[in-house]
Amino acid sequence: MDTSGGKHTGQNRDSLAAAPLLDIAALSLRIGSKQILDNVALTLDPGEILALTGESGSGKSMTALATMGLLPDAATATGSIALSGQDLLPLPDRAMNARRGRDIGMVFQEPMTALNPFHRIGDQVAETLRIHGAMRRAAAHHGAAQLLARTGLDPARIPPSRYPHELSGGQRQRVVIAMAIAMRPKLLIADEPTTALDVTTQAQILDLLDRLVKDDGMGMLLITHDLAVVAQHADRIAVMKEGTIVETGATAEVLRQRCHPYTQALLDASFHRPHLAPPVPGGPLLVARDVVRSYPGRRVGLRRAPEIRAVDGVSLTIAKGERVGLVGESGCGKSTLTRAILGLEPLQGGTIVLDGQPVGTPPTRRRMQAVFQDPYGSFNPRHRVGRLVSEPFHLAAPPQDAPLQDAIARALTEVGLSPEDARRHIHAFSGGQRQRIAIARALIIRPELVIFDEAVSALDVRVRARILDLIAELTTRHGLTSLFISHDLSVVRGVTDRLLVMKAGKIVEQGPTASVFAAPQHWYTKLLLDAAPRLARPPPRQVRDA
Repeated sequence: MDTSGGKHTGQNRDSLAAAPLLDIAALSLRIGSKQILDNVALTLDPGEILALTGESGSGKSMTALATMGLLPDAATATGSIALSGQDLLPLPDRAMNARRGRDIGMVFQEPMTALNPFHRIGDQVAETLRIHGAMRRAAAHHGAAQLLARTGLDPARIPPSRYPHELSGGQRQRVVIAMAIAMRPKLLIADEPTTALDVTTQAQILDLLDRLVKDDGMGMLLITHDLAVVAQHADRIAVMKEGTIVETGATAEVLRQRCHPYTQALLDASFHRPHLAPPVPGGPLLVARDVVRSYPGRRVGLRRAPEIRAVDGVSLTIAKGERVGLVGESGCGKSTLTRAILGLEPLQGGTIVLDGQPVGTPPTRRRMQAVFQDPYGSFNPRHRVGRLVSEPFHLAAPPQDAPLQDAIARALTEVGLSPEDARRHIHAFSGGQRQRIAIARALIIRPELVIFDEAVSALDVRVRARILDLIAELTTRHGLTSLFISHDLSVVRGVTDRLLVMKAGKIVEQGPTASVFAAPQHWYTKLLLDAAPRLARPPPRQVRDA
């Protein structure tokens, strides 16, 4: 993979205007007494992609919100944010409203929250054109269809009359991009635009953004914690830690030199692989035979389309103590199969048994637990952590009060938290800590099978490395059987012994994880591996003598 950087700026760089498109100087930000940003300085030229990278809480998104003029009322900002020479920071909200959408577009991390679920996608794209007076209503709807087509949503296949809930994650992200580029803005801010997407959809969205920058000559501020994405798509990189830019420069140069220890730590975490003890599988634990799960087709007028087979004749066996990965694109049937294994989806055909017993019965439910992608969404925010962690005991006879408190304390300690954390609410914890609490909840009743469903996809690289180490340690210590579902191939590669590849409801390839990665046999597996962004391991950093 080419990580040389400068793929956009090499063209006519000297002929561009001397003044940068975006010039952030001495930007500091406080919310109450808390310092969020400290003397941030960034520049971005037209036709250039600048990656702003760092861990969650480093200040990346607050820098973007300051540029958009969307800071909370309690925020106090100093310094300057100049777009084409005009300082945006002192502008009143009415003036910024005229700039947002027209001169600055933004693509948010979660498209479902950025879209109005009650409005059709065509209407939402057309709204940007009408607000800024670019087109009247009829022309705006025609323009919206053209914009959606430009982002890859063919009106013949995905008409503008669709609602957001009728689209996949990648399709919703294309709608958000169409809204952001409707007025051909000078500056596009993309805040973690591909975090929750599978590898092929991620590659398509990033290629689309690259093409828009090249075709329209806009500058793009790409906010991401994924250094592989940075290496492949950014001309320059700025590394942010605790509200401060600690290192900046051409992407290839920064990744090669890694002058700041924090940059080195991020790179080390990107290559981190948990230590896995050799597997000692026993007899079959989970056996699925010819599993079929289908849904009624979408009604069009008086007719209904053919049924959708989300899971189409899947057979698999997971042995006791085995660590199995399941990968595939969004919509391939992974989540439906997972719900069927947990006994949450009725089957139209086939069987799933756990140690000889049909799944979905109380005995099997006590022996299986799951860790989900969004730990905050899977917890009741009104309850304290102690109650949340002990929820699985409703599947089994709960111990008396004192032994229950001991079990909660033991579960929290085991995942690296304190027994005193049982008295706190879930909102008081970071994303990584919430995922540790989710793991504690899954393990408190000592299940035999744990399903990790995209358990680390929303975490930044260093937190992800620590959570994967924790998962590897606990599954080895307790001899757990695990099914790890993820769209991140590097994650699956590090924590599984055997890999299943799923496409269109079928298992198309399976085998030892190392063998599948080294020599994939099915064309679809090769496609997934080719689509995954790669980060070339740089040579050891040269330490100069003082």
